[in-house]
Amino acid sequence: MNEHSSIQALVQLIDDPDESVYEHVRDQLLKIGSEAIPYLENSWETDYYGLLFQNRIEQLIHDIQFDHVKSNLQAWVNSADKDLLKGAIIVAKYQYPGLDEAKIQEMIQVIRRDIWLELNDHQTAFEQVKIFNRIFFGIHHFRGDNKHFHSPVNSYINAVLDSKKGNPLSLCLIYSIIAQSLDLPIYGVNLPNHFVLAYMDAKHSSFAINQQNEYGVLFYINAFSKGSIFDTNEIKEFLNGLNLAHNREYFEPCSNTAVIKRMLTNLIAAFQQVGNAEKVSELKTLRDLVS
Repeated sequence: MNEHSSIQALVQLIDDPDESVYEHVRDQLLKIGSEAIPYLENSWETDYYGLLFQNRIEQLIHDIQFDHVKSNLQAWVNSADKDLLKGAIIVAKYQYPGLDEAKIQEMIQVIRRDIWLELNDHQTAFEQVKIFNRIFFGIHHFRGDNKHFHSPVNSYINAVLDSKKGNPLSLCLIYSIIAQSLDLPIYGVNLPNHFVLAYMDAKHSSFAINQQNEYGVLFYINAFSKGSIFDTNEIKEFLNGLNLAHNREYFEPCSNTAVIKRMLTNLIAAFQQVGNAEKVSELKTLRDLVS
């Protein structure tokens, strides 16, 4: 029996009333993985054997897609570079399994090109960020979503690129991906209840201007507030307001792994708020892979 006929035969057994038969069919289809999805989708659309059959197909498609996200995320965790954009796309595929990665890359490249055209080596860090902000927030209209701050869509990179609205983490993520592709040393800082960016003092210019620079940061950027610039004192005040110690991790860039883990944590909180226990459980499974 060829592969096509084999998958087709398994799909036709999905409505078997014998639970042990269905469990065997389910296990076989899960092993086949993504190749089985077109057959399942076609059967869902053209065959009708009752609600049990349709529910089983829907669950099978979801389980196959979830397994695919898990394996991709595990591979990302084990990769040497842990590319931030790839990590964000994997997380987005949890909710949008059919998303167009090329479209995401293209949208980012358009913004990058617009900024690149106005940058040069003679500009100061402040001037570069001012240009970046004007194009990112002014021309491309990115902004913080204050109205639906905790909405899950604010954590998916494809949705944020489409709507131009996001939470502090997603806006910082896109900002830093573009900045780093332009050789601007801008990285995420994982604050409690917030997420900001640090422009690192890569050229040690703080010594030239007599500025004490304990954390190797020239200044910080709040992407949720249209790229406003601030210094360590504001972070200290922020931490004081939360009665938290001034730990180094709150002033220095975090790893790409920490960014993706925080993204998953935000999604868990968002789905807890709407009472979606199934998604909370699955997202915790994904977060455990990143820990």
